[in-house]
Amino acid sequence: MEAAKQISAGNLDYKLNTEDISVTFLAFAENIQSIQGGLKKAVDEAVKGERMKTDLITNVSHDLKTPLTSIINYVDLLKMEPVDNQKAQEYIKVLDEKSTRLKALIEDLIEASKASSRNLTVNMEKLDLCELIMQAIGEYREKFEKCGLDIRINNDDKNIFVQADGKHMWRIIENLISNILKYSMKNSRVYISITKSEPYGVLIIKNISELPLEMPVEHLTERFVRGDISRTTEGSGLGLSIARSLTNIQKGNLSIEIDGDLFKVILEIPLWS
Repeated sequence: MEAAKQISAGNLDYKLNTEDISVTFLAFAENIQSIQGGLKKAVDEAVKGERMKTDLITNVSHDLKTPLTSIINYVDLLKMEPVDNQKAQEYIKVLDEKSTRLKALIEDLIEASKASSRNLTVNMEKLDLCELIMQAIGEYREKFEKCGLDIRINNDDKNIFVQADGKHMWRIIENLISNILKYSMKNSRVYISITKSEPYGVLIIKNISELPLEMPVEHLTERFVRGDISRTTEGSGLGLSIARSLTNIQKGNLSIEIDGDLFKVILEIPLWS
């Protein structure tokens, strides 16, 4: 009974000594050991597979980066050359746009694999969460206006200091804002709330999705999953996955809620103490 309790709680290394088991329950005890061994093997294989997948993504990304850098450099050289042909100029422009997009995707892949494997340096410092959000909104104001998005901010408490890495926090907020710009219904409102809920500083973002959200909410923070199933919008499907991984390595939480077309992100980061 104790072995079954330990195994069900996730302790797959619990040692069941069959020498102390009576003959009546010996076969039952051996069956429990068999289940324990099977579970342990399955978990080990899953971990190994996940590690191999992460390593593959990282290695392929690095291998792609070298030739891509050469392509971008040669495109830059072409842009400086006098080209009279209008068609050739259009081709160069397309090459420039697509190579830049591919570079951003590869960088996202590398960052996603590093974040998910926790292979990133974290420098904790005292950050003003309100100031960070306001700065990000200020930088993206033109893009919000271009999409017709009305940003409504609620931050009654102006002094919400969190314990976090500034660089990683900025990337998380960038990814969340990028998600809003890509998938929000045009000419709609976006509600941003910054509050405290011990022991966390909490950022809540709510927006209306332009497209129907036709997938389970738990899938949205997985790698390569996008809210746009038809893939008509640009994006790698890594934004929310990277944001969640970066939040986790800072001992925070990132969760998503969906109510019809209402998309809600809740980011919790430990308060400074």
